[in-house]
Amino acid sequence: MLEETYRSQLKWPRSFGFVLVPDFSMMPFTAAIEPLRAANRMHGRELYRWTTLSADGQPVRASNGAIVQVDGPLTGRATVDAVVVCAGVNAYDHRNPGISALLRKLSRQDCLIGSVCSGSIVLADTGLLDGRRCTGHWEDLDSLAENYPSLDVTQSIFEIDGNRFTCSGGTAPLDLMIHFIAQDFGRELAARVADQMLHHSARKPTQPQRLDLSERTGVRHPRLLDAIAAMEASLEAPLPLADLAERAGLSLRQLERLFAAELGTGPGRYYRDLRLNRARQLVQQTGLSMLEVAVATGFASAAHFASEYGKTFGHPPSREREKAALLG
Repeated sequence: MLEETYRSQLKWPRSFGFVLVPDFSMMPFTAAIEPLRAANRMHGRELYRWTTLSADGQPVRASNGAIVQVDGPLTGRATVDAVVVCAGVNAYDHRNPGISALLRKLSRQDCLIGSVCSGSIVLADTGLLDGRRCTGHWEDLDSLAENYPSLDVTQSIFEIDGNRFTCSGGTAPLDLMIHFIAQDFGRELAARVADQMLHHSARKPTQPQRLDLSERTGVRHPRLLDAIAAMEASLEAPLPLADLAERAGLSLRQLERLFAAELGTGPGRYYRDLRLNRARQLVQQTGLSMLEVAVATGFASAAHFASEYGKTFGHPPSREREKAALLG
């Protein structure tokens, strides 16, 4: 159910200001705007309007290399009903004290403040999400919770908490905007917009972001899936293999045989690769130190982490971060 704060601030036509942060992800940005355009078209009059903004009013390069012209700079004057921060890769590197100050100023003017994809990192840095339920892209959730312990981080598709809203990445902003349209103008118009977008089943906010574990791994054996789920839930503090086997209702030998038969590897190697792949995401997409990445993925020291990383990926994590900066 939409928060009362959101309902109390409805104005028509309703206006959104999309703040583009360098390296923002194009898909969540367009997934947020297109339902608004479709709602106007389906209804036959202007229900929503939007503007694009940047820190300085200059064009912004998206993570895919496209350069997007904006309508102007973000200011501290509430000229729109809702501000939506759009970010993507390297969001930690693009935190901007100037933008943070303006967002805090806007929050004191009854302006709704929200984000899509990694924009929740930018909002978290302003303090505007303190004590709030919030979400973001699933790759960012661990680091978000770790860096900002005052947040109530969830794995939802989107969250609305008072006059703050956050949304995960990919096509999830489409679900958020369809939700807003349904609250504003009813389910019929929202359904017509979803149909126009070929989005045949709008997701509820609490639906998981990621594919079902069986679909992601190709595994069908329920006990093996239990073991993998336990691994994914315990990357920072790895469980002994014997404990994993016990949780899955298997002997250690049975667990090893299942991994070999279903995945062509051993449980220890699979677990290590899960942790290293998670570490790679943290290296590429956050500003965490290598020691912090090592701790967050269950390695005893930065040296041990760097050694294992090099064996798996062919180069040290420091070079991975340099490559990510060049590509970003």
